[in-house]
Amino acid sequence: MDTQRIHELLDLMKANGLAELEVEEKGVRVRLVKTPPAPPQVTITPAAGAVAAAPSGPAAESAAEPAIPDGNFILKSPIVGTFYHASSPEADPFVEPGDEVGPETVVCIIEAMKVMNEIKAETNGIVREVLVENAHAVEYGQPLLVIEPRPAGDE
Repeated sequence: MDTQRIHELLDLMKANGLAELEVEEKGVRVRLVKTPPAPPQVTITPAAGAVAAAPSGPAAESAAEPAIPDGNFILKSPIVGTFYHASSPEADPFVEPGDEVGPETVVCIIEAMKVMNEIKAETNGIVREVLVENAHAVEYGQPLLVIEPRPAGDE
């Protein structure tokens, strides 16, 4: 089979929207397969003036962790996604520093694959710090909030 015939087969595939075509002529078998395009790669670049990411490894992990007073509970992201403080841009934040929370208190939403996931506090306490800016990407295990634990009903 000559290259002219192969080009004709390629044109036939394009014209008919075929993903695969197999032809046998004069004892020669040709199989043409159109591979799907690679998914787009997302590159996250820090905004101007942002601190560059630290190198990976054990030393980098400790450097990435914010300085948290001992005894405080760190609520970490259970999934990769986009962090939101409120249910909509016009709504008040779910929690702010100084707010009292319980294990079932929704403290934020993380959007993952177009699904809004409510994230709960998991403990009783007082929110001391929100560590992520609204509408920013978060990674699995990334610290989201610092909560000072309090026994249930303690005032």
